[in-house]
Amino acid sequence: MKFIKSIIPLVLAILVTIGWDNSWGTIPPFGKLLSPYHGFWINAEMAGSEEMSEEELNIPGLLKPVKVVYDEMAIPHIFAENDHDLFLAQGYITAKDRLWQMEFQTHFAGGRISEIVGEKGLASDQFQRRMGSVYGAEQSFEGMKQDPQAKVALEAYSDGINAYIASLSERELPLEYKLLNYKPEPWTPIKSALFLKNMSFVLASGTDDLKMTNILRQYGREVAEDLFPNYPFEESPIIPTGSPIDFKPVPIPAAPKDFIGLGSAMQTPEKDPNIGSNNWAVSGNKTVSGMPILANDPHLTLSLPSIWYQVQLVAPGVNVYGSTMPGTPNVIAGFNKNIAWGVTNVGSDVLDWYQVKFKDASKLEYWHDGQWKKTKLRIETFKIKGKKDFVDTVFFTHHGPVVYLSHEKTFKPNIPVGHALRWIAHEKSQELTTFYRLNRAKNYTDYTEALRYFSAPAQNFVFASNEGDIALWVNGKFPLKSRLQGKYLMDGTDPAADWKGFIPQSHNPHVKNPARQFVSSANQFSTDPSYPYYLGWQYAPSERGRRINERLTAMQKVTIDSLRGLQNDNFNIRARKLLPLLMRSVKSNHQALGVLKGWNLQNSPESVGATIFETWVLNLQSALWDDEFAADEKVPMNRPAIDRTIHLIEYEANARWWDNVKTKGKNETMEQIISSSFQATVDTLVKHHGALGPEWAWYKHKQTGVRHLIPGMDALSRLKIPIGGGGSIVNAATTKTGPSWRFIVELSKTGNPKAYGIYPGGQSGNPGSVHYDDLIDTWAKGELRPLLFLENPNQSSSRIRKTITLSK
Repeated sequence: MKFIKSIIPLVLAILVTIGWDNSWGTIPPFGKLLSPYHGFWINAEMAGSEEMSEEELNIPGLLKPVKVVYDEMAIPHIFAENDHDLFLAQGYITAKDRLWQMEFQTHFAGGRISEIVGEKGLASDQFQRRMGSVYGAEQSFEGMKQDPQAKVALEAYSDGINAYIASLSERELPLEYKLLNYKPEPWTPIKSALFLKNMSFVLASGTDDLKMTNILRQYGREVAEDLFPNYPFEESPIIPTGSPIDFKPVPIPAAPKDFIGLGSAMQTPEKDPNIGSNNWAVSGNKTVSGMPILANDPHLTLSLPSIWYQVQLVAPGVNVYGSTMPGTPNVIAGFNKNIAWGVTNVGSDVLDWYQVKFKDASKLEYWHDGQWKKTKLRIETFKIKGKKDFVDTVFFTHHGPVVYLSHEKTFKPNIPVGHALRWIAHEKSQELTTFYRLNRAKNYTDYTEALRYFSAPAQNFVFASNEGDIALWVNGKFPLKSRLQGKYLMDGTDPAADWKGFIPQSHNPHVKNPARQFVSSANQFSTDPSYPYYLGWQYAPSERGRRINERLTAMQKVTIDSLRGLQNDNFNIRARKLLPLLMRSVKSNHQALGVLKGWNLQNSPESVGATIFETWVLNLQSALWDDEFAADEKVPMNRPAIDRTIHLIEYEANARWWDNVKTKGKNETMEQIISSSFQATVDTLVKHHGALGPEWAWYKHKQTGVRHLIPGMDALSRLKIPIGGGGSIVNAATTKTGPSWRFIVELSKTGNPKAYGIYPGGQSGNPGSVHYDDLIDTWAKGELRPLLFLENPNQSSSRIRKTITLSK
């Protein structure tokens, strides 16, 4: 009933605006959409549909029967007699819950949205393919097929999805197919490679090279390096300072000659600092049980259907529980009886831009290493709904694709024109093998062996085992570069600027059983400056990592619940240092200043102090830097980070940057900029929320939402969720991003692990299901649900709700 009430206003609004029986371009015929026999009504699940039941289904391709047991959260526990049947069943069951999501996301990754929405999707599609999404997936697919076990997994998973698609009648199609007026197509194994490759777009495609080059051209290298330092003033790196290095470094390539690129007049968004994660593992020496406990919460865009899908996979040699991403086999982050593992994004510099010198307008040759070399051409054909096909030509140098030529308008403005892209996502890779082996790993040796196959996007793999080990590897395929190579746009004619191979995988930063009795990561710098290789100059702000490490250092007698508390920590470590520095410069009688004086530095949902402080920080950054670094929209630049601003307040009160160069005849001081930014904060909040009061509460201002994948589909979204946190807070819930899968696992020597988890959504992708968003409220409260780890399909449990037998 809830589904019917939420969707009817959406459908009627479109109906009144568009029409009844005709298909208007990409809009469906609404007589059909509202039909009681084929329309959206069919997607509503009736009350009582989750009561205890048994069912049998015939699935072509199975070798042996498979049993699927569902618990009260609609999580499937799949029991098979061999790998082939396990992955075929995983594909079938996942599609049963998430088919539209799987298809839509791979259409997006493959640059095929215009096949669904028409010409308005073409620019996005063109961008995806020009960035090499399909090319990279093809490379990865070739690598995956080299592992016979991964090949079986991909093909069986694909067969399972297709078996489900074949079982659907038109009336049974998921709601979104009806709203967007199209049908699913057969799944192919390369779509799983596309999905995995898309994670590199999400997590490893951020690039500020263009903005940094504009700064270099405008202010010179001394200013660029001063305002954008290559290591933060305060940091607590992932690998503890002083950790021993157990390898002999290979020689570092010589740096290329100084190069100041052309820059660009394109607008460029900065990297999203909120796409990050937390993970840690605590040694049994610090826990009540005497066994290691591992925790993970990846921070990604919050969406419905949920990014993650919980599953237990059981077959000879494997019994693993955790979350996967619909579209790919195996479990990505989870646990088995012997080990647990989790992931956070590394954020290293694995994407570089090279300015290309073409011989002539034909673009068939380019200058490199003192000679003209031939470009390679890749022809991309786009099928557009309601229009003729569009054919595009992409030029490749030895670096990679020239994403946009100098005369073209970019789709995403963080892309420089006339530059070739060198990106780790274009390399052949075997990520599927990593997860296959992790799912079956029994100890530290198995874990490290599995990581050898992982390339991108680089992840901080945290580990714990029932043998008592804890560890963390900063793992991926990292280019071997000179120091700071790639901070700015590079000279595509200079062979010294090329990547010179890769850092040996065994040399990746890592630590096992450190003296401090815990390992952790929060997307901060991987190491201190003593690490012999260059991984990048720009990582997530240090606050989350520093807060986690100070909390874990102080903790004793650690339990699952105390680590749950840490996952939900709302303490604002940035405010602890910055707020006193700001307050001493402000002279105001406004009540907001009194609120800040009494604030407990917690970004709790109802906190008004959090709203004032976080808004003040944004206004301060704008007031201090935008006159120089946003002065000309045609020459976009990075804004110095808040870490640099704090240092400026502490030690450079008379720096030239405090003066606003746009106000001629004035010479603003630090105190004036801080005071005016506070007044701007008050004015902004009054304008948006009225006089100071309960409407200034942090959650009301922040407005965290879990939004449907179709933009603007508020009727299928959950908005204004009462949750605290923030981008620099351990509980990193922002307006659109946040903890997307929280779980905690305590290993055991004699029994099964104890595990708890939650994510903001539900198992079903059907808005008409009770399991579409049933976990969001629990997630917002900071609570976890116990995770049911079964040994066999006949095991008794009061939590079991349904059993399905799949037979050939």
